[in-house]
Amino acid sequence: MDSRRLFFAIWLTDRQRDALRDTVQPVLSGIEGDFVDRRNWHVTLVFVGQFPENNLASLQASVADIRIEPFRLRFDRAGFWPRPKIACLETAVVPDELQRLVGYIRQAAEPLGVRPEEHAYRPHITIAKRCRPFTTQRLARAVELQCSDFTLVETVSVRGGVQYHPLKQ
Repeated sequence: MDSRRLFFAIWLTDRQRDALRDTVQPVLSGIEGDFVDRRNWHVTLVFVGQFPENNLASLQASVADIRIEPFRLRFDRAGFWPRPKIACLETAVVPDELQRLVGYIRQAAEPLGVRPEEHAYRPHITIAKRCRPFTTQRLARAVELQCSDFTLVETVSVRGGVQYHPLKQ
């Protein structure tokens, strides 16, 4: 049976990525790792993992009625996460609307075999992988993203890494 590697995310616009790139640029020089192509920058909501392709329509239908309450997500620092060895943009505050959205998606996907994650949800944008440890750095100015929708995204392996392909918003 064929499967796809999937996750739900807030998929950033080119304008949002440009704003983040310009703000993050000064801290990048202090980070050692493999930088993520900014076209792949996103905020993961729920990791699905390998999912049967023949059940993809059911997964999409399970979240079709979820309505997102628009919210702002404010990224103000770059941090290091030791276990996955990533550098990421972090937010000090997780909006209630975002917590509810993650809960709704988890609840809708669980009957289809999507296992809930065992750790608390922490929104972030991965900017580098396979990083050397570094001390959390405040960004010169915070970037606020207006969020009003979410997307099912597929991870596709390509030569030299992965690409993310939005499937359905």
